[in-house]
Amino acid sequence: MSSQFKMEWIVNHQNVGIQIKDFLKEKEISRTALTDIKFKGGSIFVNNEEVNVRYSLVEGDKLTIFFPPEEPSAGVKGEKIPLEILFEDDFLLVVNKPAGMNTIPSREHPSASLANALVGYYEQIGLQATSHIVTRLDRNTSGIVLIAKHRHVHHLFSKAQQSGQVKRTYEALAGGIIFEDSGTIVQPIGRKEDSIIEREVRADGQYACTHFSVLERFGTFTRLLLKLETGRTHQIRVHMSFIGHPLLGDDLYGGETALINRQALHCKKINFIHPFFGEEMTFSAPLPDDMVRIIEANPIR
Repeated sequence: MSSQFKMEWIVNHQNVGIQIKDFLKEKEISRTALTDIKFKGGSIFVNNEEVNVRYSLVEGDKLTIFFPPEEPSAGVKGEKIPLEILFEDDFLLVVNKPAGMNTIPSREHPSASLANALVGYYEQIGLQATSHIVTRLDRNTSGIVLIAKHRHVHHLFSKAQQSGQVKRTYEALAGGIIFEDSGTIVQPIGRKEDSIIEREVRADGQYACTHFSVLERFGTFTRLLLKLETGRTHQIRVHMSFIGHPLLGDDLYGGETALINRQALHCKKINFIHPFFGEEMTFSAPLPDDMVRIIEANPIR
C-alpha cells in the first residue's frame, strides 16, 4: 500500500474545460489542502503527467491527486494489538472495538488504546498516517467505530455527521421494566459541576435527543434499541439514568453491577454514504458475549 494518500477521478463531459483548482473545490478540497499539496510534498497528475491547478480538464482525463504524507500521531505509539476489521479500503476502516479499550489514550490509560492499535497497524502495512477516529465510543462501550485514513476523508465525514448522514444504532440493557414500547428523550446534557468525567441533564446543557424502542423485557431489566439525533458525551447513559432506567453495569450513573461490570451498551450498526464513491454502506457487529450471557440466562417477561 502506498504511503501517500491519493484520490482519482475520470473526467466526464460535465467537467470539460474546468480548471483543476475549480474541480477540486467542487470536491470539497480546501485551498489550504491545495497549498499543502503544492508545498509539502503532494502532487497533481493528469494521465500520469504532472500538471498544475490551472490545467483545464478534458473528457476522459484521469486526474490523480497525491496528498503530502501525514506526520505520525504525536504522542501515540504504535502497538501490536489485534483489530477486528469489519471493512477496509483506501479511504476508511470500520472496526469492532471491545469493551475495556480506550478509543484514544488518556492520562489513566496512556497505552493499549484503539489509536495505538491503529498506528501499529498502519506501520505494519506501510501507511504513513495519523489516527483519524470519526465516531468515538466510551472505554467500556463495545461496538462499531468508523475511522478515516486521511485528514481530508475525516473532514468529509465530519460534514456528513453534522448533516445527520452518519447513523449509528445501539443495543443496551437498562435496569427495570420499561413499559412503553418506544419513546424519545429530549433533555439537555452538560458537564456535572465538580466533575471532569460525569455529565448530567441540566437546563444550561446542550440539546440532546435519544430515541429508544423495546426489544425484550426480562425480570429485572429491559433490552433496548437506541438511535441518537445528537452525539453528546455519555448521552445514552445520562438519558437512561434520567428516566430512572440506568444501564446495567453503569456504576457512574447508578446502574446495578451484579450482572455485568461495565455499562451494557454496544454500538451494533452504522450507516453512512461513502465519501468518495457515494455508495450507501451499512455494517453490523454482533452483541458481545457478556451481554449475550445475561440475555440467555434470564427468562423473558
